[in-house]
Amino acid sequence: MSDQSTSDVLAKLFDVIESRRGADASSSYTAKLLAGGPPKIGKKLSEEAAEVTIAALSEGKDAVTAESADLLYHLLVMWAAMDVKPEDVYAELAKREGISGIDEKNSRPN
Repeated sequence: MSDQSTSDVLAKLFDVIESRRGADASSSYTAKLLAGGPPKIGKKLSEEAAEVTIAALSEGKDAVTAESADLLYHLLVMWAAMDVKPEDVYAELAKREGISGIDEKNSRPN
């Protein structure tokens, strides 16, 4: 990978996704997803998560890498559709740093 940090790569991709909001859905896959809203994006997000799992179980590292890129892209599209900024997610992760995953999960309302 180049000198770019992961957050830089994701931030640039998120900016591109945001720039597609309201674009012609016939010429932009991202615009088409955004026009479909969370239901359409959620369907694709679920499909991509399943594809990562299938790749992990039977296709190996390269397939997991490729499918993970697809999954992250679709997750960022969902964030854009829901007006969630990457910084919001990073801040949430930072709040959880140093907290046991079990303790964090148990602290959530049921």
